[in-house]
Amino acid sequence: MKQMRRLTALIEREDDMCVSLCPELDIASQGATIEEALANLKEALTLFFQSADPSEIAGRLHGEIFVTSVEVAVG
Repeated sequence: MKQMRRLTALIEREDDMCVSLCPELDIASQGATIEEALANLKEALTLFFQSADPSEIAGRLHGEIFVTSVEVAVG
């Protein structure tokens, strides 16, 4: 059975596309919708894990990622 790993997916709308990013591995993709961008990111991650050797995975894999918000004064 394949090992499962939970990774972070950040999605940002840019003009008429959605860009998806996995910050732990610096792998990105895109799609016309949020759902498509997420599906394309999953595909890119799957292909990476299928083709990369363990040392490449270890070298690219960042530590824990924390997503939060910050409030700053503007203007």
